[in-house]
Amino acid sequence: MVIDDEAQAGHALAHINYYRLRAYWLPFEQPAGADGEHAFQPGTRFATVLEDYAFDQRLKLLLLDAIERVEISLRTRWAHELAMRHGSHAYLVRHLFADHQRYEKCLTQLKDEVARSHETFIRYYRETYSEPQLPPIWAVCEVLTLGQLSQWFDNLKRRSDRRAIAQAFGVDESVLRAFAHHLAVVRNLCAHHSRVWNRKFTIRMKLPRHPADMANWFNAAEDRKVYNTLLMLALLLNRATPGSTWKQRLLELLATMPEGTTEAMGFPESWREFEVWAR
Repeated sequence: MVIDDEAQAGHALAHINYYRLRAYWLPFEQPAGADGEHAFQPGTRFATVLEDYAFDQRLKLLLLDAIERVEISLRTRWAHELAMRHGSHAYLVRHLFADHQRYEKCLTQLKDEVARSHETFIRYYRETYSEPQLPPIWAVCEVLTLGQLSQWFDNLKRRSDRRAIAQAFGVDESVLRAFAHHLAVVRNLCAHHSRVWNRKFTIRMKLPRHPADMANWFNAAEDRKVYNTLLMLALLLNRATPGSTWKQRLLELLATMPEGTTEAMGFPESWREFEVWAR
C-alpha cells in the first residue's frame, strides 16, 4: 500500500481502530499466495482507503436520517390503524396476533420498556390510571425500538390490518413487513458505526413486484447490497415526508463517491435513468 503522508496515516490509525479501518482495504487485497500472505493490488493508496471510510460515514448519517423518518411514520400508522380498528389497547388483544409465543415475548419486552421509561406521558399515565396497567397503543408505540416494532407488525394475524398500515406507504404489506425487519438491522449497523457501503446484509429485503416499472428499479441480482435499501427508503419518504430534500442530499453525496463505489453498493448500470432518481 502506498502511503503518501505518513503523519496522516499515523494519526488515522491512532484514532480509528486498525480492524475497523482494515475492512475498508479488504477490497484492495489480492488473493493469498502459496505462503498464505496477502498483497495489495498495485497502486493501492492509504488515502483512498480513508476516502472510502469518510464516504461511508456520510452515507450512514443519511441512512439514519431516513430511517428515523420512516420509523416514526411506521409506528404512528401501526398505532393509529390498530386503535381505530380494535380500540385503545389493541396490542393487549392476543387473538389479533398469529404466534402467541412470539406475542408473549413481544409483550414482555414492551412491559420492560414501559417500566424503564422516564417519558413524561408514561409517568403521567402511571400517576393517573391504574387500569389497564399499560398505557394506550399511541403512547406505548413511542417506547418501542424499531426491531420490536417490526416484530409487532409482522405478527399481526389479519392481513387486513397489515394492509391498512402498508397502504399509507404505497407498497404491499409483505414488502413492508420484510423491509421493517431489514431496516432494523441496517439501523443497528449505522448506530454502531459498522461498515455499510459495500456490505452484504444478512437480512434480505423482499423486493416489490408491482407496479412493474417500480419493480424494475430494484437490483434483484444484488439483493443484499445497500442500493435496494436506499431506493426503498426514497420511495417510502416520498409518501411519509413529501418535499423532503433527503434524495437530493443522497445524490449530492453519490456525486462525491470514490471510483467503483456504486458497483460495490449494488447500483445497476442504468440507475440514473430511473424515474425515482431522475425527477
